[in-house]
Parts: sequence; structure tokens; C-alpha cells
Amino acid sequence: MVAPDPVDARLLALLAETGRAAVHELAARLGMDPREAATRLITLSGSGLPLLVGVECDPNGIRKALANSVAWGNYAGPTGGPGAGVGGGLGGGVAGVRGTPSGAYQPGPGTVRGTPSGGYPGYPGPPSQPFPAQQPHPPHPSGPVPVPPVPEPMSTWGPPQSAGWARGDAPSGPRPRTGKIGSTLETEGLEGARFTIQLVEVVDPADFLFTAAGYKLADGERAVVVHTELANNGGVTFNALPDMYLVLMTSAGETIAKAPVSLSSRPPHKIGVQPGETAGGHTVYVLPENTVVTSVRWSARPETDLNTLVWTVDD
Repeated sequence: MVAPDPVDARLLALLAETGRAAVHELAARLGMDPREAATRLITLSGSGLPLLVGVECDPNGIRKALANSVAWGNYAGPTGGPGAGVGGGLGGGVAGVRGTPSGAYQPGPGTVRGTPSGGYPGYPGPPSQPFPAQQPHPPHPSGPVPVPPVPEPMSTWGPPQSAGWARGDAPSGPRPRTGKIGSTLETEGLEGARFTIQLVEVVDPADFLFTAAGYKLADGERAVVVHTELANNGGVTFNALPDMYLVLMTSAGETIAKAPVSLSSRPPHKIGVQPGETAGGHTVYVLPENTVVTSVRWSARPETDLNTLVWTVDD
């Protein structure tokens, strides 16, 4: 047996400690050029090692950069028609997608629940509406101006993505710790970080995503993928892995922990979310194919507490 290259051995040893990390982070810790580290990892992945080298991006940011780049000319995206590009050809399976679909895959003719995002196949998105014509300002009336009545506050939280989403002047009270797919729930971390977690979607089964990433399911098993987003609304950094204790609850009262795998088409969570930052990720589970999943549960620690969140999964 040929002895491994010393640099490859150091790279693999560091990767084995972290389980998953960005290429530039591994390169920085080893004092390597990120391009060399990426080349070595890709070569090692092709040699048969249980190693997956992926890439992720901000799709809107990339599209904007392409649109603003003169060097790209009339860039029209990857050719090959529907299914081309990252995740293309993954839509051959039948899956039930509940929540807001994301990523580049195209699901099969399964059940779709929630509001599809973007140009999801079969859903062109809401029709664009023209902006209403601006009305001229009325002349100032003479005499005393009547004072309009002060409206009552809408709610503790206000509409999502509005200035009232995290109002500090609203009356305090118990926050909901339960919801359904698509719900955003507030909680706290062990170090005082305050944040919200949204259960965006549940893909069940997700066997086609699992096998497309190079993994194999045993007979009688199925895969499930859960997409969550954590928004840090406080002033303390969230230093943990957002899905460390994100588990599936079954009809038999059992809990199913996440599988130690990540999918190239569905990027996993990363450790740490800074104040004011929102980070999303996908968690993979492997369970018996006949198991009924009833809910998704998040906790900051292995056991449940007052800050535990639970989302009900509809049949």
C-alpha cells in the first residue's frame, strides 16, 4: 500500500476533526493556498474516500454580479434546458415537499405544501403589479387641523420583515413555542443569544436527494431533509451549530437524530450566526421507511426545556 501524501494526510486529519468545513477555512488552518486545498480534496473525493466536496452561494448575489459584469456579455445561464445546472436531473424521485421549496433541485410529482418560492416548476410566482400613480398632495386646510385617532398596535410582533418584527416597546408576554411548517418561532440560546427559527420545508421522502449525493440507503430505509433558517435578532453571537439538536418526532414517541451527512444540492448549517444575520441550512435524517413523522423539535441542549420549539408536520 502506498503511503499517503503528508499534506493530504494533514488535510484529511483536520477534516476528520471538524466533520465539515469550508475549503478556505481548512486551508487557512493549515497555511495552504485555498486552490491547492480544493484541488487535493477533489482528487481525494474521486479516489473513493467517503468525502464530498461541495460549493454554495447566494443565488441572488451571483445573478446580480453576472448582470453587472460586462465581461459576461449576454449571459443567459447554463444551457441544456430544464434540469441543467447544479442539482439538475434530481427530479426523478417522488417526494412530498412541505413548506417553501428551495435549492436547485426539481422535485417529482409528490405533494407540495406551502408557498413555492421563485420560479418553482408549475408556479410562475405572483403576477407583478404596477406601482399606483402618485397622488398630488392636498392643499393645507385653513384653520385647526383635526388630530387623527391613534391606532391600536397590530400585535406584539407586527408583519414579518417589517420594523415591528422585533419591537422592544411592545408589552412582554409568553412567546409561542409551537407552530406548523413555515412558522417562525422565537427562543433563546444557552449564552443569552435571542433569535428566531423558521421551519421552511420538510422533504419526505428525500431518497432522490440522498442517493444523488452519492449515499446509499439500506433496504427499508428512507431519507428526510429539513430546511431551517435562524435569524439572530439580539446582540449576542449564536456560537453553536443551529441544528445540533434538531430532531424528528414520530407517532411512536421516538426521536430521530440527524444523520452525519450533507448534500451538495442542499448546503448544511454552519457554526455561528452573528447579531443581525440570518443563516439557513439543511439537515438530513435516515429512518425506517414506515415511520410516521409527526413533528420537528429544536432544543439548545440534548434534553428539552422551556426554550424548546416544536413544529407539527401535517400528514
